[in-house]
Amino acid sequence: MKFINSAIVLTLTWACAALPPAAAAGPAQATTLPSAPPAKTTAAAEPKALPAPSSAAQQLYASAKGDILQVRSLLKGGRTQSSVGSGFLIGTSNLVVTNYHVVSQFALDPDTYVGEWVDTAGKRGNVELLAVDVLHDLAVLRVSRNGTGFFRLPEPLAALTQGQYLYSMGNPLDLGFAISEGAYNGVITRSFYDQLMFTGPINSGMSGGPSVTVDGAVAGVNVSKRLDGELVSFLVPARYAQQLLQRVAQQAKPPKDFTGVVAEQLLSHQRALVDRLLATPLTLKPMGPYQVPVRESEQMRCWGRSVNKTEQSFTVDDTSCSMESAIFISSSLQTGQIGIRHQFLRSTGLDTLRFAQLAGSSFKNEHFGTGKSSSMTGPKCTEQFVKNRSLPLRAVLCVRAYRKFDGLYDFALLTASTDSGQMSLQSRFDAHGVSYPNGLRLGRAFLDALARGAKP
Repeated sequence: MKFINSAIVLTLTWACAALPPAAAAGPAQATTLPSAPPAKTTAAAEPKALPAPSSAAQQLYASAKGDILQVRSLLKGGRTQSSVGSGFLIGTSNLVVTNYHVVSQFALDPDTYVGEWVDTAGKRGNVELLAVDVLHDLAVLRVSRNGTGFFRLPEPLAALTQGQYLYSMGNPLDLGFAISEGAYNGVITRSFYDQLMFTGPINSGMSGGPSVTVDGAVAGVNVSKRLDGELVSFLVPARYAQQLLQRVAQQAKPPKDFTGVVAEQLLSHQRALVDRLLATPLTLKPMGPYQVPVRESEQMRCWGRSVNKTEQSFTVDDTSCSMESAIFISSSLQTGQIGIRHQFLRSTGLDTLRFAQLAGSSFKNEHFGTGKSSSMTGPKCTEQFVKNRSLPLRAVLCVRAYRKFDGLYDFALLTASTDSGQMSLQSRFDAHGVSYPNGLRLGRAFLDALARGAKP
């Protein structure tokens, strides 16, 4: 079942640079390629001068640079850099706030990777990981130096207004420490967890750096940017960093195994995700004589498309719904997403046999993964002919387990209607990072909602 998604792809990249920086932009959900080769530079062309930083930015950076750090993930053997991000010291303590995705390598694989900090003066040392919040992409480290007291997370936190200037700091592309100016433009609700929109540049390597108001109060933590837009970047709200620091203050000692901590947080997330998804019935939308379930919300977007294959004597209508955010676990694994897709094929000139061949080819070309993944097991699939209240269906259910995170699975449910020789409704439901009982709950709700006839 070859679906063509007409949606605008969410081209979001986390602002943590994998080395070498010239060749990679860090962990990403998607990447974009230039639509045309870059124009050649002639000898007569003069480079444009960069705008000088404002006096406010200059003063902020001069005051803050002693408390900005680069956070590096190194291979233990040879101490070779694997990825780089940023972080910042809180108050006069030796605690550093950064992103989870900056530290994910040595959090999940401490036998292979180790963390290191480097400050603006070139001093360096090892880091100790104290806590992670994978859902909000945050981590707290302990280092062998103290802050000057510049970066503050006061009670209450600074109130922000639309258009207010913010200043983001970090080490972009491993080129050196820098500050960039932009504006706060509200809370993004399309993510399952709140993020702040920062209309300013956040480049790879700046992940985990602070974004502050003109008086130095921390507003958020640099986390990602959109690749398909201009200066559309995102910050983790400061309140989540404040909450994680409070947890650190209450814990007697750091966890020995952060894999278990991440698994526990992901299980908590999937419970909230599934409960919210099933709190109300799925919305039914017409596709030909069928009613198909979708979920449209602030976290999910749906798109549709119709293709008339006149020369091939059939038509195809597509509907696709997906979440616009994912939870970063590692460079090879993102999770916490729900996807719904429907395809309605209708013959306009094919006989029954030829249309059955078309529908069968469409149904069998779906991919459910392989056992070669280091993150997931191979899929275990079962196939049955079933009938819900109004529609006979061919159904395939495939389940994959997470290798490192006990209790988490990816579910894929593929269905095809079997009530007509001239029409075929083919649907797929995907749930990534759910418990086994919740995966079955979601699959049952989806299967039960498929219908033929008028909307009930």
